[in-house]
Amino acid sequence: MSEFEEIRPYYDTEVDQAIKEIIHHPMLKAMMNYTFPDKPDEYWMDLMVHCHSIRDFQINFIYPGIKKVLEISSSGLSTSGFEKLEKNTAYLFISNHRDIILDTSLLNAALYEHGLKMTTSAIGDNLVRKPFLRHLSRLTRNFTIKRGLPARELLESSKTVSAYIRYSLLRENRSVWIAQREGRTKDGNDVTHKGVLKMISMAGDSGEHFLDYFKRLNVVPVSISYEYDPTDVLKMPELLAKARQETYVKGENEDFHTLLNGIMGQKGNIHIHIGDPLNPAITNIGETHSGSVKQMQALADLIDRQIILGYELWPTKYIAADLLTGEETHGHYYSFEQKEKFMRRFEKIVDQENPLAKESFLAMYANPVFNKERILKEVNTQQ
Repeated sequence: MSEFEEIRPYYDTEVDQAIKEIIHHPMLKAMMNYTFPDKPDEYWMDLMVHCHSIRDFQINFIYPGIKKVLEISSSGLSTSGFEKLEKNTAYLFISNHRDIILDTSLLNAALYEHGLKMTTSAIGDNLVRKPFLRHLSRLTRNFTIKRGLPARELLESSKTVSAYIRYSLLRENRSVWIAQREGRTKDGNDVTHKGVLKMISMAGDSGEHFLDYFKRLNVVPVSISYEYDPTDVLKMPELLAKARQETYVKGENEDFHTLLNGIMGQKGNIHIHIGDPLNPAITNIGETHSGSVKQMQALADLIDRQIILGYELWPTKYIAADLLTGEETHGHYYSFEQKEKFMRRFEKIVDQENPLAKESFLAMYANPVFNKERILKEVNTQQ
């Protein structure tokens, strides 16, 4: 495991010392006071010093924290598709990515509630540069992906991450979560970046076809759908810069502010859908597509298709789609009251005198509708 020292989560034997490093940190106190509002600090501190594994830490502190987040800032979490998963099988979960922390935290909460193993999860090192966040990340079984590296260092880093994903899945029998692209999707168009798939494939055996390697990894797409994006307003500057074909530069501590808003902001309903395990479809790719370039694209398209079909399309999505097109095609999916609520948020946080801002905001919510309708149309045509 020495090759993974810079990116791996803690071993269980390191948990005691890691907790000693953070137990008096004010951010941990704030987290625990939020999680256990009716308990004195002595309660959670005593519980924490008797925590000796990552699983203990996740079940006793992170899981109750997520439940509290759902209670305070959402209308609830629903799930589907978990019955497809086998308890003793490790899966490579490839997911769309909306929120820095919650996407993987909610998936792990759902896996725990369904009696399944929680994942080790990829996180960008830009999010865990502060020592406290680094400790917390490693205590919740995250492994880090280095960002902003020169080409040569990026290649070596990618090989290390790929090897760690393989180690987790095939040696530890531990499921892995990774987003389908670097960074969160800002415009609602969830597209699997082939670079992510190429990185994962680096750890395949010499001479092994990458499709055969992916079958060994048990790829399962995951769709997560938020009724309201708690960071929608924070995504606007980057969306506007992109629309104007400008380079967007993040502000100082922007990632941290986004992280907090994602956790604390109102989300409405949330749904997680587990797609179909892809092994049969991957076999079909090998039989119907020739050449590694076309096969890799077909694999990316397959993941995209599953993620899009797995969307739960909340009323907010349909409202935005109709506002964007100026029609009422989807009016039967939402009520007058739901539209009024969405409009209040829209008018409050978006400059109504800026057509580009209005279009970008609405597209963020509407694109999942358009994408799912397109895929369903293709399915119906094929049938």
